[in-house]
Amino acid sequence: MADLTIYLGNKNYASWSLRAWLALKATGEEFVEEVIPILQPGSKETLLKYSPSGKVPALCHGDVVVWDSLAICGYLAERFPAAGLWPDDPAAKAIARSISAEMHSSFQALRGQFPMNIRSSFPGREISPEAQTDINRVMAIWRQCRNRYGEGNGDFLFGRFTVADAMYAPVATRFRTYKIDLEREADAYCDTIMALPAMQEWAAAAGDEPMVIDQYEF
Repeated sequence: MADLTIYLGNKNYASWSLRAWLALKATGEEFVEEVIPILQPGSKETLLKYSPSGKVPALCHGDVVVWDSLAICGYLAERFPAAGLWPDDPAAKAIARSISAEMHSSFQALRGQFPMNIRSSFPGREISPEAQTDINRVMAIWRQCRNRYGEGNGDFLFGRFTVADAMYAPVATRFRTYKIDLEREADAYCDTIMALPAMQEWAAAAGDEPMVIDQYEF
C-alpha cells in the first residue's frame, strides 16, 4: 500500500500543485492524491490538517510532511534518486536548480495576467510590457537549456524530464491557453510538455472538474 499522499488544489487552476504532482508522477512510485477545492467553505481548515502553511501542495510520506512545490520536488529527487529528477552532470544540475528557483520566485507579471486555466482558451489578450519581459525571459531559459543540454539527449530542457520541466510545465499550459506567440523552439517545447502522458492525465482531470472559480494564482 502506498505511503505517499499528495494534497492538491483544483487541477484546472493549481499551478503549484501541478509542479509537485508531475515530479511525484515521474518517480514511478505509487501514491494517493486528494484534491481539496480551494475557496470553498472550510477549505482552509481542511488544508491545515495536512499542510502547516494551509496551502497546497503538501506531500505526506510516512511521518514526513513536506509543503511548497519546490521543496517537494527536492525531497522527491533525494528520496528517489533512480528517477533522475535532477541532471547527472553537476554543472547542468546547478543550472536546473537555478532556473527552478527562478520560476519559484519570479515572473509575477506573467502569473498575474495569465493565470493557469487548462480547460479554457482566451486568445488575443493584450500583453503588458512587464508580462512580455517575463515571457521573453522564459523563452531565453528554454532556448539556452535546450541548446546547451537538451539537444540530442531528449526533448526536455536537460534531455530527460527533470524538476526543471515540472517547474515550467504550468507556463506551457498558459502559453497554450492564451495563444501566446512564441519562438519556434519554445513552441516545440510546449508541445513536448503537453504531450507528456502525465500532463495529459492531469489536463483530462482538470477538464472533468465541476468547480469554477475566478482566475487567480494559487
